[in-house]
Amino acid sequence: MAEKEINDAPERSVSAIEAKPSCKLVGTDGNVFAIIGCVQRALKQAGQDAQARKFVQRAFAAHSYDEVLRLCFEYVEVR
Repeated sequence: MAEKEINDAPERSVSAIEAKPSCKLVGTDGNVFAIIGCVQRALKQAGQDAQARKFVQRAFAAHSYDEVLRLCFEYVEVR
């Protein structure tokens, strides 16, 4: 029975397991590419290279500046 319970447990995403790194966006150039670079750098410095690649892919596929900002909050702790 215990084996079935373990197999039925929902899988956690990598982002739920890894802590979000901190990233200072206040005072940063408001250019969307500068913001993407800042978040990417924070993720890489935290050893989350796969998350950094995923973030950049999603950011470049975003349809608006606001969507990129929402992604930032999803991947890092914005200060």
